[in-house]
Amino acid sequence: MDPDEVAVPVFFLSDSTGISAETMGNALLIQFPDVPFERTTIPFISTVEHAREVVAELDAAMEGPVPPLVFTTAAVDEVREELLRSKAPIIDFFGLHMSRVEEQLGARGLHEARRLHGVGDVRRYNDRMAAVEFAIEHDDGQSSRALERADVVLLAPSRCGKTPTAMYLALQHGLFVANYPLVDEDLETTDLPRPVRELADRCFGLTTTVARLSRVRSERRPDSRYASEEQCRFELRRAGAMYQAHDLPTVDTSAASVEEIATVVIQTLARRRRASGRAPSGRDPRRGRTTRS
Repeated sequence: MDPDEVAVPVFFLSDSTGISAETMGNALLIQFPDVPFERTTIPFISTVEHAREVVAELDAAMEGPVPPLVFTTAAVDEVREELLRSKAPIIDFFGLHMSRVEEQLGARGLHEARRLHGVGDVRRYNDRMAAVEFAIEHDDGQSSRALERADVVLLAPSRCGKTPTAMYLALQHGLFVANYPLVDEDLETTDLPRPVRELADRCFGLTTTVARLSRVRSERRPDSRYASEEQCRFELRRAGAMYQAHDLPTVDTSAASVEEIATVVIQTLARRRRASGRAPSGRDPRRGRTTRS
């Protein structure tokens, strides 16, 4: 087998969920688009015994045709030290940065697991769960109950990425997000739909390309008017006119990940609010914290 065709084994290790290790590791790996990777995440390495089992797995991987890459965010000293005994090259995000932070602050961190993505911060966890419930209730315009509590209202024709964006903003940032589908009746004028008319300062328009929208819709309803390029072109054009009429910030979702879309939403809305001199009406989109008294 040509060594160039062998996927590089990549391990993400953590004494918590592994999300941080994956996020930071993949931020590096994405810079090598021509290199194939085979990713494995091993979360909740909570004991030295478990760490030893992982080390055995890593050492076995060293016997393969391509040495593995290992990323770890293990915070517990005993677990991290055991993982570092592996023969495999390990990129220790926690060790690389924690000592510098401690030196700068003149204090020692807790070195405890499950403080970023777990329920260590109960209030933040509960806020995120409440946000998820809100997003589910207000998905696709299903409910207008307590809609004024929304931090963000996503507007777009069907299948432009409203639901995954809303769920990501809720789960990762604790924002109350409603999403409203623009249907033919809404698109007859450039007025905002009545349920969200008073929330223009929180509205954000999503758009995409005609070809992508038609392709996505065809997966659900092939050979339908709903999926035709003509209908998709009409809806996207009319939605764009609505966004422009109300000076709504927009993002093209056709080639953006949900993380990228969410970041644009958060930063754009925060920037608009700063420019207007108004405080956020709900949670601060940069921190996910409520600003209401």
